[in-house]
Amino acid sequence: MNKKLYVISGSSGVGKGTVLKEFLKQNPDFMLSISCTTRAPREGEIDGVNYFFMTKDDFKNCIDNDKFLEWAEFAGNFYGTKKKFINQCLADGKNIILEIDTQGALQVKKQMPEAVLIFICPPSLEALENRLRGRHTEDESAIQKRLEAVKEELARAENFDYKIVNDDLKRAVCELEMIISEEQKKC
Repeated sequence: MNKKLYVISGSSGVGKGTVLKEFLKQNPDFMLSISCTTRAPREGEIDGVNYFFMTKDDFKNCIDNDKFLEWAEFAGNFYGTKKKFINQCLADGKNIILEIDTQGALQVKKQMPEAVLIFICPPSLEALENRLRGRHTEDESAIQKRLEAVKEELARAENFDYKIVNDDLKRAVCELEMIISEEQKKC
């Protein structure tokens, strides 16, 4: 049976990582894609496990040679997903999930129209704002910037194949399982 690439995206603070972590715990036959980055490894991160760590020159060379399925620059560092990695995983019969931002997801869809894009939505903008404030990790200016970005991401979500409202973790994970199950029947 052919495997598909599933792309999970959503706004910061929406809980997409939590939904995905729970899904992967319950579905060990799925693998989370490993992205490339030019940022330095954080304590405990392992090359080839958490990220593929690259120099900026190597990353730019990959851009110039069209080796990325998607890539972006964020806070002075580059992040991307290599086509070869995704294609090899699919060829090896692995179910693969890529967790990236909405712009990256739309880049993937342009290059791999068969990829399934799933957007994790907040129950409301107010709920998302409360989550972001509840983290106590950012100042007011940063929170306002994130909320502005959310509006752009929600507009991009119109181009996604599916949307899941994350107002209840168990229900959101169940919905993700149902979507993927239905998509796999199409293979």
